[in-house]
Amino acid sequence: MRLLMPVIDAHRRPRGPYSMGAALLRHLVPAAPPELVAAHDIEIRAAAPDLAGRVPARRVTLDAALPDEERILVPAPRRTLRLANGIAEFVRDAVRPGAALAVCNGAHADPTDTELLDVMTRRVPPGTLTIMIYADGPEPPADERTPDELWPLVDRCMRDGFLPAAVELGQLGLARTEPGEALWWPFAQRTATALGGLGRIREARALWHRVRAASQDPVMHAAAAYGTAMLDARHPDPARRDLGRARRWINEAIAISGLLPDPLERAFKLGFDRNGLALIELRHGRLEAALSLVESAVELAGELGERHPLHRMVLLTNRAQLLAALGRAKEALEDYAAAVAIDPAFPDTYLERGNLLFGLGRTEEALADYERAMRAGPPLPEAYYNRAELRTVRGDVEGALADLGTVIELDPSCLDAYINRAGLLAASERDEEARADVTAGLARAPGNPHLLTVLGQLETAAGRFEEAGAALDLAVEHAPELAAAWGNRGVLRHATGDGEGAVADLTRAIELDRQPDLYANRAVALRALGRTAEAEADDRRAARSS
Repeated sequence: MRLLMPVIDAHRRPRGPYSMGAALLRHLVPAAPPELVAAHDIEIRAAAPDLAGRVPARRVTLDAALPDEERILVPAPRRTLRLANGIAEFVRDAVRPGAALAVCNGAHADPTDTELLDVMTRRVPPGTLTIMIYADGPEPPADERTPDELWPLVDRCMRDGFLPAAVELGQLGLARTEPGEALWWPFAQRTATALGGLGRIREARALWHRVRAASQDPVMHAAAAYGTAMLDARHPDPARRDLGRARRWINEAIAISGLLPDPLERAFKLGFDRNGLALIELRHGRLEAALSLVESAVELAGELGERHPLHRMVLLTNRAQLLAALGRAKEALEDYAAAVAIDPAFPDTYLERGNLLFGLGRTEEALADYERAMRAGPPLPEAYYNRAELRTVRGDVEGALADLGTVIELDPSCLDAYINRAGLLAASERDEEARADVTAGLARAPGNPHLLTVLGQLETAAGRFEEAGAALDLAVEHAPELAAAWGNRGVLRHATGDGEGAVADLTRAIELDRQPDLYANRAVALRALGRTAEAEADDRRAARSS
């Protein structure tokens, strides 16, 4: 075993995100095949910006060319998982087998490096690269960076979605500036936004309050009101959303933005805030009101000329979502097409349009959009998951299983991928593989009714009726609206001689979801009870539904 390179210091100070990842890429990229580098341009440039001269940008989204005030999208925290998977694939293919990588100060690494090391350990075979991580190492010198030195790092972190580092460095910048100084507001705005994105709601709210206490600038107050409103409107736990409070804050933002003297700034800010109010209306279930607000924002965006194209793209996408929810699919597809025309490299639009097309039964077009989303950037688990659902509907079980395997490899926390793959494997009578997925899924989510349903199906097939009954009873208890749980328990009861119980469970399953196999199974149970006419009626229903 040979050491790939000298020991890498992963301490996040002073380089910040991807301190380890960038060092590794700086070592590997110069000798890597150009086509391999080109295939991972986004990941390499994000983790190691200093390699930009060696790695031409092949896939470029619109925001890369926009001025700071027009870059309005904050990447989701999960973007770093996509980057980590892409880097891991690059490393796997760039390293000659039999190498070893030594990393020190692992306990002090930025979350980007911690995640990358975890993904590399899982996805790069140990025979290719042995990874040795040491918790401690040399202590870096005290951090004495000035606000001017910190600001480009904070800006980069927000642009690329490195939110924990944006918070840490932004708070350092705030501590080294005074309210009213040139950089204090940008530090405050970026830090509060990053805190909100990480779900650190209380800290974000406190920082927006600090902005209000420190400034009399109407633009800052409008932004603070909008940011505070979104903490409630976007709270990940629906039970903790205070939509009334969110409405009060967003109304304040709209009132201030409507008074801004510059017509272009007023049109942009007012449209931005109305789009925020549309989200609150959507959370209330008032789709028409939300659509009206987004349409007014689109009209305001028309006053901006060629400026703020990303803002227009977001508004068109939001309007498309609302139109689709209201059943106006043709108009929704027109808006999605317009959004794609603004930024053809943005993967999320393809993913959303693909979902709409899939729902309309236009599977070839949906497939094309899912695959465009896959090509647009680093590995995207959601695109593979959605393609797996499409392939399942089309009867391509092996293709669906392959896609679900990719999802699990990219994101082992994706419970739905285990559920769907276990179900497909069980239906294909690959019971041991299905059981492995059920076991892995239940380890992550004990008591999950979908997994318990598959477990009950497997135990029934294996003749372990007591275990099957326990699993299916729990599934019905936890999810009384889950037709598959009732249907499988009906099959179990028939197998154990409880004909009346089987008919009752299958009847409840049919009430919830009129699937052909449920009618067919109930016909079997009815016939065993001598209720031939009812059984024949169910056979006819099964034939008509299939």
